[in-house]
Amino acid sequence: MDATVRTGSADAVVERSVLPLGVVDVALLVALIVVGQLSHGIDPISDPVASLETVAPFVLGWIVASLLAGVYTSKTSSSIGRTVRTISVTWLAAANVGFVLRTSPTVTGGTEWPFALVMTGFGLIVLVGWRVGYAAYVARDS
Repeated sequence: MDATVRTGSADAVVERSVLPLGVVDVALLVALIVVGQLSHGIDPISDPVASLETVAPFVLGWIVASLLAGVYTSKTSSSIGRTVRTISVTWLAAANVGFVLRTSPTVTGGTEWPFALVMTGFGLIVLVGWRVGYAAYVARDS
């Protein structure tokens, strides 16, 4: 039994059958950030607040942007072309939300331009890469 939940606009729809992709998306974003922190000598276990302050703005940005873009629909998730377009634009929006939040006075860390380039680039590679793989798998089974 699949249920569709309207999130406010006719274009923004979340399908429960596709929602587990969101868990993987968020897990990959968290993993990307943790790997980056480890490469800079930050231990997420000994300094969880620093990790949370880095992860939270991007996860929040991703959740908001992905819901507005309709990322979690079978229509988007089963088409390679639509997946590339939608995930790319959504990540660019989400990353920018994350950067804006990181520069706010409530979050320490700021945003240097190399961080913005690396985060945007690797986020695109990771999110688009895995979602294209998923879309190809779904398209093959159809």
